[in-house]
Amino acid sequence: NMISQDGIIDVAEFCPSPNFDERPKNAVIDLIVIHAISLPVGCYNTQLIKDLFLNCLDSGKDEFLESIKDLKVSSHFLITRKGALIQFVPTDKRAWHAGISAYKGRENCNDFSIGIELEGCDDEEFEKSQYYSLSRLINFLSKDLQINKQNIVSHADIAPGRKTDPGPYFDWSLLQSML
Repeated sequence: NMISQDGIIDVAEFCPSPNFDERPKNAVIDLIVIHAISLPVGCYNTQLIKDLFLNCLDSGKDEFLESIKDLKVSSHFLITRKGALIQFVPTDKRAWHAGISAYKGRENCNDFSIGIELEGCDDEEFEKSQYYSLSRLINFLSKDLQINKQNIVSHADIAPGRKTDPGPYFDWSLLQSML
């Protein structure tokens, strides 16, 4: 059973990211956005993702890492390939995960959403343990924050043409069956 205190979930490893701010006054958190991230793309090195969200990414001369190392980004949660849960931003704060985005005519999805990154990429299946952790997290968030389980979208849904994640291999029906 998960417990949230000050927007931080007890079973998560908490790595506080500096990349967050206050949500707008009276913002109602009613959307969950699912992302996929791997650094460099297709490589699973959780530490590099942490470093990106903590603003201490060393590009190690990798061109892709070099191109993103000054980005100021974060998500509320990351689920590793092994299904471990890492939290970067308290749920009541605004993480910087969605970028330019819209959901049902509402812009700036960061204002009213929770961002969950899965360690993965567009051309590989996700691990069963990730679906297990994701479903547990969503079930908890839907209770804790009163988020309707219908309001779960991909990054691609809210930023079409700009983003594709979590990609074609993400199994939406498997996730739905676990919620």
